[in-house]
Amino acid sequence: MASQKHKNLLRYAKGYRGRSKNCFRIAIRRVQKAWQYAYRDRRQQRREWRKLWIVRIQAGVRQYQWNYSRFMPALQQSHVQLNRKVLADLSANEPFAFKAVVDVVNHEQQQMKEKEISVSNGGE
Repeated sequence: MASQKHKNLLRYAKGYRGRSKNCFRIAIRRVQKAWQYAYRDRRQQRREWRKLWIVRIQAGVRQYQWNYSRFMPALQQSHVQLNRKVLADLSANEPFAFKAVVDVVNHEQQQMKEKEISVSNGGE
């Protein structure tokens, strides 16, 4: 039983340097540490992707006199259901489609401003 457990763990340690690949007591420490790194880095990878998407969206909206911090709330208010990954892809690879999204947000913002003006003028 123990030998099967050792063999299974040593399979995970394949490719490690020194005795970490064939000595069970050392290999178990190395494998557990590798699993910790993998757990941590899966989360860091998601953060890195999100940062990349934000940079790409920022570069795309700058062409149309927007910045990211104003564009994203305006996008939510205009009820456009596109996430950052899709927006970044549109910005980088489909500039006409991305411009259409920006135009929708611009149009929605104009309508909201007109509505606010009409409400404020009607109340006086």
